[in-house]
Amino acid sequence: MANETERGNSDKNTLEQLNKEYIEAYMSADVAWYESHLADDFVCIESDGSVLSKAQFLSKTAQGPDVDDYKLQKVNVRVYGVVALVQGTGLFARRDEAPGVSRYTDVYVQTGGAWKVVSAQITRTSQLHVLENRQ
Repeated sequence: MANETERGNSDKNTLEQLNKEYIEAYMSADVAWYESHLADDFVCIESDGSVLSKAQFLSKTAQGPDVDDYKLQKVNVRVYGVVALVQGTGLFARRDEAPGVSRYTDVYVQTGGAWKVVSAQITRTSQLHVLENRQ
């Protein structure tokens, strides 16, 4: 049981680090990071409901972020064997300095000893009061 707990903590720490790198890659338009950390069949569901393939996501990433600043507020990592959910909440400032809140869920799968993102869903709002409900 101790080994499972240690592995769970190790996986959680790894996923928290990957989440941090994911955000840094977004803010710096680091396509190479995503190429190596997204699964080939990765899909992203954007706030407007559009669905992006890995290739479309990489193309959009290369254009640079659509925000000037992003500050992560909360992250929750749950590991279920070789699958993990990473849920986060962050504050962003658009290029016009308008503030907003994003919530996201990234699904990771451990394959070949490495964690790969297979799915991401992002919800954005300008309604800052949603931070009052911190679940």
